[in-house]
Amino acid sequence: MKIYLDNSQMRAADASTIAGGTSSEELMARAGRAIAREVALAAAERGAKSVMFVCGTGNNGGDGYVAARLLDKSGLNVSVYALSGRLSADCEREKARYNGCYSAEICGDIVVDCIFGTGLCREVTGGFADAIGAINASGAFVIAADIPSGINGDNGQIMGVAVRADMTVAVAYPKLGHVLGDGIDFCGKLCVRDIGIVAEEYAVTSPDDADISPLFPARRRNSHKGTYGNCQIVAGDCYVGAAALSLSSASVSGCGYVTAVVGEGLKYALVAAYPQVVYADAIAFSPAATAIGMGCGCSRATYEKVCNLIENYGGKLIIDADGINALAEYGRDILKRAKGQVVITPHIREFSRISGYSEGEILSDPVGRAREFASEYGVTVHLKNAVTLTTDGKRVSLVTRGSSALARAGSGDILSGLVAGSAARGLDVFDAAVCAQYVLGCAAELAGKECCEYCATYRDVIKNIKTVVKSLTCRGGRW
Repeated sequence: MKIYLDNSQMRAADASTIAGGTSSEELMARAGRAIAREVALAAAERGAKSVMFVCGTGNNGGDGYVAARLLDKSGLNVSVYALSGRLSADCEREKARYNGCYSAEICGDIVVDCIFGTGLCREVTGGFADAIGAINASGAFVIAADIPSGINGDNGQIMGVAVRADMTVAVAYPKLGHVLGDGIDFCGKLCVRDIGIVAEEYAVTSPDDADISPLFPARRRNSHKGTYGNCQIVAGDCYVGAAALSLSSASVSGCGYVTAVVGEGLKYALVAAYPQVVYADAIAFSPAATAIGMGCGCSRATYEKVCNLIENYGGKLIIDADGINALAEYGRDILKRAKGQVVITPHIREFSRISGYSEGEILSDPVGRAREFASEYGVTVHLKNAVTLTTDGKRVSLVTRGSSALARAGSGDILSGLVAGSAARGLDVFDAAVCAQYVLGCAAELAGKECCEYCATYRDVIKNIKTVVKSLTCRGGRW
């Protein structure tokens, strides 16, 4: 499991380490060594001869001067492009210690971006923006120190202009800006290097295989369909494929059986493809988990169905798509009266509708906005994006697995069925959402590799859900 810090948490961890007896000079030396080591490895791998460090005026620039000094006698042709301005005390000290070459232009086989660190909170302009433009136009292999300059460390947004890195050496911990927003594309390959800073407080974690595998324990031989729960899919016929996609993923989720509550015409269209599904005319309140909203249309009738489940259903309720839109249109306060566990699964625009925040407000602080909503309404929010976050108001989990193979219509319907099926077989809604998103993301990665991310279809993704779950259950685990 990874820990992700925001800017304030990183500053607090840094200050705490210094207060504990490790000087800022020693921390900068460690950071510089970590960066120099990764640059040397990249140079050897690529056969690079020349390395240019582009150093700013703050501590990120100081890290760069340390790394440049360490590599100056390594056999590489090392130089520094120094940006002018008022230097921090640590940067000034390390610049004075560097006795190597300086250059008036940005070039080299490898260019190391040491302009800004994670604390950037303003638009990049002037000579700094020009330097970032020159780095991006250099054609070099670009390595960013801690975070690509111009990327906001809290949310991954571009502050006017940003370095497009091939690789980022994150110091101490990964930051939210590495994976949120544009950060996930601009960071390139992310390497995290420990320099002895210990974070005493953090709110956001990200699971790996070892965290998800226990959510797929070995199944008992002495079991039956009731052992693994009933998943109910309540879908509409406004978008007829939505029901099929949700049923397809629910059917491979591991739950005991799936019930579909759909219109008469849709029922007969689905039965040939999904003969194992139980088809019903009315919503039941006995299933372990229920997903509603997929293809239902944003109407008063949809809203009334959702409200009925919220107030009277004691199971695990997954509200997706038009279920969310109906709550946004006709009244969200009903969520506060939920009888059972509730998770809403909006993408950014749907979350904007139901929360009242603008899309810009959400993207500038997705963790904070989602936590606020979850706390106020007593639900779990599963906010879908390139990196999806799940929060119940206290816990926050980021799922970084996935690919652009999911950037197509229907992916949310697949997810809703997978979340519902995972909840039906025993997981609470928080774990069900995280588990389903992780599996779906891994399946999308495999599908993209098999047939390219442009062309992967839902069938390719569904097929690979089985492959991913098999690999996770092969890691062991008792029932």
